[in-house]
Amino acid sequence: MSRPFTFVPPSGARAYRLGTARGEFAVIDAGSPAKGTVLLLPGFTGSKEDFISLHEPLAAAGYRTVAVDGRGQYESPGPRDDETPYAQGELAQDVLAQLDALADGHGASGSSQERFHLLGHSFGGQVARAAVLRAPARFRSLTMVSSGPAEISPGQQQRVKLLRDALTVMDMAQVWEAIRALDPPEDAEGELDAGLDDQQDLRRRWLGNSPAQLAAAGRQLCEEPDRVAELAALRLPVHVLSGESDDTWPVPLLDDMAVRLEAHRTIIHGAEHSPNADRPLETAEALAAFWDGLG
Repeated sequence: MSRPFTFVPPSGARAYRLGTARGEFAVIDAGSPAKGTVLLLPGFTGSKEDFISLHEPLAAAGYRTVAVDGRGQYESPGPRDDETPYAQGELAQDVLAQLDALADGHGASGSSQERFHLLGHSFGGQVARAAVLRAPARFRSLTMVSSGPAEISPGQQQRVKLLRDALTVMDMAQVWEAIRALDPPEDAEGELDAGLDDQQDLRRRWLGNSPAQLAAAGRQLCEEPDRVAELAALRLPVHVLSGESDDTWPVPLLDDMAVRLEAHRTIIHGAEHSPNADRPLETAEALAAFWDGLG
């Protein structure tokens, strides 16, 4: 489970519900698009707050950043007992609807022809890839943060299966207590990341998630086919960014994916599966450098 530094948006950022043709989505929107607009998609059990420490440095670099809770994630509504709306194709359509709303209603140029940078973390990378494959002309680039070519590692598949099984016999509050009981000692209360005084923010986020969304996302993580060749054929600029260690998709696998995509590759030292939270300043610097290099 990701641990953002804080759940409070930075100064100058706006938290609101973005109205789209496919419903409302909770977002944090910061910066002005002198150089472009970036849509940021969080990962499994995560939320828009996972990018909260990126907004200020990317705004200073000239980018507007819009981090979004996907359908059924944290503060975005979604069915709690029907997995159908969380199929990957449906989530990809949600992303395209979010772009339409940003371009037409809240966008930089006010033009529906505006092209966006898209960034997805972990499971969000799979959704981002699906959106790009569906409508590549809508995007200037794709950045996959700690998100691999296909299904997650066998060890992580076992963890996801345990969670999906638990969701069939327990409610969200009970599953939260079970997760906390299994946390390693270094994650125990009193040793949280700076900015989190207790477990309440994390618990509130967990309870806000739709069980159906978690079940559907977990299945997709375990069953995703290798779509690297499809993505490479688009010739879209791609950035593969990760920490120096990762047990969800091993770093050598991400290295190989970057080679197959002829992608820009960044490893953030001192970071693991969530470099956006572990080393946000270094991550923001690498992101801005990639986008700046596209002209």
